[in-house]
Amino acid sequence: MPTDSHPRFSDRPLPAYRHVPGRTPHPIRDPRGHSYRPAGEAEADLPDLNHTVALDLEEFRYGVDLFNEGYWWECHEVMEQFWHASGMGTAAGHTLQAIIQCAAAHLKAATDQPGGARKLFIMAENHVHQAEGVNLGLDLIGMLADTGAFIFGDTQIPARLVADSYSDTGKP
Repeated sequence: MPTDSHPRFSDRPLPAYRHVPGRTPHPIRDPRGHSYRPAGEAEADLPDLNHTVALDLEEFRYGVDLFNEGYWWECHEVMEQFWHASGMGTAAGHTLQAIIQCAAAHLKAATDQPGGARKLFIMAENHVHQAEGVNLGLDLIGMLADTGAFIFGDTQIPARLVADSYSDTGKP
């Protein structure tokens, strides 16, 4: 599992637990969940990352922290909101889908579902390709390489999202 030895992207506190479907209370729907929202409570209105510097946004940086700290289900939830705001099929949308699918692949691998992890990894690779170089300021190639190594059992160290050293602004 990830450690605290790497600097975080945000100062926001991490959730009380890492959600594993079927094993822990659903974070949003269960009143015991770490992020419980009563029915009908609206989600945050997030910007389109096709036109916004992702790493300038606290919520996006928090999503990166969730990925890096092994809160893969929670990362998926945060990034999915940005995906909806940015649009399916857009360059930023493909990048967000790749992050979401790598997070889900990690969760599948960690819960002994290697077939599902592999399928998600292949889908993530395709989305990085379709993103046409839009990386939202992150090293997507490194994410893919490390996710592949984790899910195929070459390492027990999960992937981390890091800032792309070739992109100083994170602009799409």
